[in-house]
Amino acid sequence: MTAPFTIAQFFGIFAAYNAAIWPMQFAADVLGLTGVVSLWRKWPTTSRLVPAILAIMWAVNGIGYHFLFFSAINPAAPLFACFFVAQAILFAANALSPTRMRFQTGRDFRTVGGSVLIAYAMVVYPICGWWAGHGLMKGPMFGVAPCPTTIFTIGVLMLARGRWVAWLAIIPVLWSLVGLAAAVQLDMQEDFGLPVAALVLVVFLGKSGERSS
Repeated sequence: MTAPFTIAQFFGIFAAYNAAIWPMQFAADVLGLTGVVSLWRKWPTTSRLVPAILAIMWAVNGIGYHFLFFSAINPAAPLFACFFVAQAILFAANALSPTRMRFQTGRDFRTVGGSVLIAYAMVVYPICGWWAGHGLMKGPMFGVAPCPTTIFTIGVLMLARGRWVAWLAIIPVLWSLVGLAAAVQLDMQEDFGLPVAALVLVVFLGKSGERSS
């Protein structure tokens, strides 16, 4: 299926979106770093703080990007917005739930995989976009754009344990497939990290049997 917009229109929307929400990009970086530090420092509030941060990011992506901007060139964007807002609600509900996710870091492959994906979303992704000539303010940015936010989310879920994890992984994994299709058509090479992230998460969830934990 061919995208209903051109590459120029796609990046034009991102340029307008980034200009409109400035300096929210810095706030997203601060939130992301706060979440990462809390994961490794094991703060008492981590199990509430990290899902709350993810809820904010997914809500901004759903309402700010998909509904208010991307919908101008893509008829499917309002549907995407609904899914992103639903994911935000799920994260918010998890933060408030007494059976919410717990986070675990250690010297294991799951921690390494999650850490690599988090670093990719926050550091490598924007560098790849800049290297490809997309520019920082003219392309997807961490925390406020769907694809790097999804990769970051999958990285965080790699470090999470509990019944919530498998359910919270569904929408990010599905978006990875949507993002891959766009990456192929639009030559967004940095987005090829999406299917890799999704595959890694699904494999680890399958091995650990999160649904029954």
